[in-house]
Amino acid sequence: MSLILRSSCAVACLGILFSCLSVGIAAERSLVKIAVYPPQVKLKTAKDLQTIVVQAFYADGITEDITSQTEFRLEGTPCVRIEGNVLRPQQDGEAKLTCNFSGQSASIPVNVVAAAEPRPVSFKLDVMPVFMRTGCNTGSCHGAARGKDGFNLSLFGFDPDGDHYRITREQLGRRINLAVPAASMLIEKGVGKVPHTGGKCFDVDSVYFKDLVEWVENKCPQDPKDIPYCDSLAVYPVQSVLDGAGTTQQLTVLAHYSDGTERDVTHLALFQSSNDNSATVDKTTGAVTAANRGEAFIMARFATHTVGAQFIVLPKGLVYEPSTEKPVNYVDELVLDKLKKLRLNPSEVCSDEVFVRRIYIDMIGLVPSAEEYEQFVADPDPEKRAKLIDRLLERKEFTEMWVSKWAEWLMMRSVANRVSYKSVLLYYNWLAERIADNVPLDQLVQELLTSNGGTFSEPATNYYEVERDTLKVAENVAQTFMGMQIQCAQCHNHPFDRWTQNDYYNFAAFFSQIGRKQAEDVRESIIFNSGGGEVRHPVTGQNAVPVFLGGAQPDVRGQDRRKVMAKWLASPENPFFAENFVNRIWHHYFGIGIVDPVDDVRVSNPATNPELLKELARRFTESGYDYRQLIREICNSNTYQRTTVRNESNTTDETNFSHQSARRIKAESLLDIISQVTSTKDKFRGLPLGARAVQIADGATSNYFLTTFGRATRETVCACEVKMEPSLSQALHLLNGDTVNTKIRQGGLVKQFADAKLPADEVISRLYISCLSRRPTEAELTKLRPLFAEGNDYSQACEDIFWALLNSREFLFNH
Repeated sequence: MSLILRSSCAVACLGILFSCLSVGIAAERSLVKIAVYPPQVKLKTAKDLQTIVVQAFYADGITEDITSQTEFRLEGTPCVRIEGNVLRPQQDGEAKLTCNFSGQSASIPVNVVAAAEPRPVSFKLDVMPVFMRTGCNTGSCHGAARGKDGFNLSLFGFDPDGDHYRITREQLGRRINLAVPAASMLIEKGVGKVPHTGGKCFDVDSVYFKDLVEWVENKCPQDPKDIPYCDSLAVYPVQSVLDGAGTTQQLTVLAHYSDGTERDVTHLALFQSSNDNSATVDKTTGAVTAANRGEAFIMARFATHTVGAQFIVLPKGLVYEPSTEKPVNYVDELVLDKLKKLRLNPSEVCSDEVFVRRIYIDMIGLVPSAEEYEQFVADPDPEKRAKLIDRLLERKEFTEMWVSKWAEWLMMRSVANRVSYKSVLLYYNWLAERIADNVPLDQLVQELLTSNGGTFSEPATNYYEVERDTLKVAENVAQTFMGMQIQCAQCHNHPFDRWTQNDYYNFAAFFSQIGRKQAEDVRESIIFNSGGGEVRHPVTGQNAVPVFLGGAQPDVRGQDRRKVMAKWLASPENPFFAENFVNRIWHHYFGIGIVDPVDDVRVSNPATNPELLKELARRFTESGYDYRQLIREICNSNTYQRTTVRNESNTTDETNFSHQSARRIKAESLLDIISQVTSTKDKFRGLPLGARAVQIADGATSNYFLTTFGRATRETVCACEVKMEPSLSQALHLLNGDTVNTKIRQGGLVKQFADAKLPADEVISRLYISCLSRRPTEAELTKLRPLFAEGNDYSQACEDIFWALLNSREFLFNH
């Protein structure tokens, strides 16, 4: 049997005219294919339904919502009736839904069971989602810690059993009216019939009203313990490229349940745009509307799940000539692919002078010496950049740079009456040895997290002394090694990510049996596996069971739970591990992560280039977690070597790596570079005179310059501890403070120039090369030569130029 229906029941003539006009516009492009969403339809009971969305794909990359222009053909059992673009059960059976548009077609299977059976309203599956959808259980309403107007709901519905009790048992006869369900205060406030601080939440003809009334009519039943739960969520289409402001694309959201059933929950999902400037979403219907050029991720949340769809918005009729640049490696290929989608062209590759300064600062936290600069610039070898990268990767300063970063992630700092300076120094040296030896990252992390013994004899154990609180340790492990902030889930389900309270406490259970005792030396502690101790869930009151974040429940009987956890954490089984570290490394070389902030990875903060992130992680894993190889691949790419100068197409791009970014030099490296170019030495606690700031082991050791320029105190694992934003206090210190002025005078470089009576041009050139790794332009020489005119103080002229260069944006920033 074949049944053909049009997706619109509008007046025939008007529909034909509209359809012809749309096809005419589409015909100007080359239609490649169409796709139907969801990829299959499974309906169960008479109450079920499914919204269908049809999307067209054109050769120029543009997509279009063509649902209203599509012809639907149902083949097989007439198991559904088609109402617009909505399928409703008609009888049990199977069929195929074929969608036709402009000579293209696509089909999806349709399956219907129990079409004549009613589905009773469930508290957890129907009522609780209404509270979420209408905002009743958010932190600004009844989900607040103290509730609202005497009524309390669990925040984002993390405790449905408690919510059921509060609705049905508290203030009997007020919130629920079993005699006249529609007159229940719970419902009358929702429809605005009686005063409600939150205002009107839904209409009397809405599905929300009908479900609530039916639930009360059924005597407010509690769900059985084995009721199916939503175990995953999908949104369709996952990617759209919209042509011009005002263009729309409908989304459909599908919930998958533990019993294998599926349900269209578009009307119950919460929608949010990551960038309203580019795309807005109708929070009632899930329809997305294009605004200004750019990219947005539309998030859909239902139950404990959040999923996202990518939207790229282009100006109407944009004329685009893609770059003909050939990629150097896979990094360039994936970045260029994304830029083509956005109709952006990359900036040019930077000059040798820019590159040599940039790579030295990024790799070893120093600028090239005059000799290194001259040698590199004069070298005609076309492979000189790759060879320089290889040489810098072997420098001890490279190791020191990354030990310093790890020290921030691991919160290496002395803590009164707990972590001594000796412990910190031993901990730092342990880490330095492993990074210098290029120990694979998975081995390093597993050794760290499974460490037992004395904090002197086994320095890695200091990880469990810096932070002793079991829950904090779990949070730190998730944030440092997976880039995830799970703190919110301690009190309630995470509002913007997948993590629930159960996930939080089950992961914390891995760290509940860490034992500590004092060694003979009162400054040393001994860390061991106690074999006992549990984490109690605050809602259920039960002991939490160790479960991997987003993974399985392992057998930990008779084992050190940390060893079980660490083996999974730093392995290919855990996709978050590799992606986290490649993202952190990428951030170091670009000033922004593929996911940014780097330690706030969540569904609602997606990667700007997920394909790039996954490929970097895949190769990193296949290399045996060799971070030097990863850095080599990144730095050899054109993407890293681009200029910071923007072109007409990428002027507003901040997240897609079409150009390099000017990044203020990190506090430790900036002080080291100032000392380097002024030929002066610094003294820090526990280190010899002349040691670099980047070598400081203890986060509690600092000075005024480092503090002013945002050095991390290492009190938390948060990447936000490192302050990179310029400030007025920084500018004032450079201009008037003792760091720059004193070092210029102490260094003796000016005296050398004066004693040798060097010509003005040579002095200026030497200072420019030393500070900026470039020669001065003729215009700059012309402006500065008068400072050395006869009668002027030669030494003062040198100091003034030196001071000006050290205070310049070009010196303070890596570009």
